[in-house]
Amino acid sequence: QVQLVESGGGLVQAGGSLRLSCVASGRTVNPYAMGWFRQAPGKEREFVAGVRWDGASTDYPDSMRDRFTISRDNAKNAVYLQIDSLKVGDTAVYYCAIQTRYLWHFGTPRAPREYDYWGQGTQVTVSS
Repeated sequence: QVQLVESGGGLVQAGGSLRLSCVASGRTVNPYAMGWFRQAPGKEREFVAGVRWDGASTDYPDSMRDRFTISRDNAKNAVYLQIDSLKVGDTAVYYCAIQTRYLWHFGTPRAPREYDYWGQGTQVTVSS
């Protein structure tokens, strides 16, 4: 069992930056891929970024590659998401997730169904 707790969300003006954090407990995150997703009202959960278990590889949708940066610190059992040049369209609940079904997986999964545990989410609201 893994518990994930996100933090760092809030209300920010367009053009600003935020750094989201996700800390895990119950199991070390070291061997597992982790990811960030977001969900806006009335929309499906959307893949934002993924990071391989060792941090050596990251993955982003093309639309997010320029402004989103995922990183992890296995010693702190944490994963982070830096968001720069925030836009009103970035408004959503942001979730972190971990894939525990595979150890030392070389991929960074994109589909929500490929993740096994989720945090409760942190709200990001961008004002114009």
